Amino acid sequence: MTAELPDARTLTDDDLFAPPTGEWKRLSPNYLRMKRMLIPTVWGVLFLIPAVILAVTKLWWALAILVPVALVWIGWRLWRAPRVYARWGYAERDEDIYLTSGLWSRSLSCVPYGRMQLVEVSQGPIERAYGLSTVQLVTSSTSGTVIIPGLDRGDATALRDRLIAAGEQQQAGI
Repeated sequence: MTAELPDARTLTDDDLFAPPTGEWKRLSPNYLRMKRMLIPTVWGVLFLIPAVILAVTKLWWALAILVPVALVWIGWRLWRAPRVYARWGYAERDEDIYLTSGLWSRSLSCVPYGRMQLVEVSQGPIERAYGLSTVQLVTSSTSGTVIIPGLDRGDATALRDRLIAAGEQQQAGI
């Protein structure tokens, strides 16, 4: 028996990006903490370099424009960070994994376990300091890699193991 499809006129944008079953598994709260530290640090340095050059060359009018632009940009990025973080999620099913992300341009990806070729866990020095890891799924599709950042170490390890087991079960090339 086939399941009835909902009428396209009654679907909302939230329905389009809803998890296939249950709820989305979310990123670690430490990921948001890390982003809140990195945004002012990285953008501050990036704005500081031209600010020093403008100060040395005594282009005060340009510096007077750059400083408020920098403050607004960093403020915007800090305001936006929790909203972007809240949109990340993944949901595992028996035969595939779904991933959603994006604030302005939302996306929903589905990766069948049979298409996975490699599962990779990585961790940079800043992620390590926050107890985070990134899981990457390399697929046989043209889009290549699906990345799930900001997972706790234990969650990343467990996800890696589940993905490898599901890939082996489906006789995927992991």
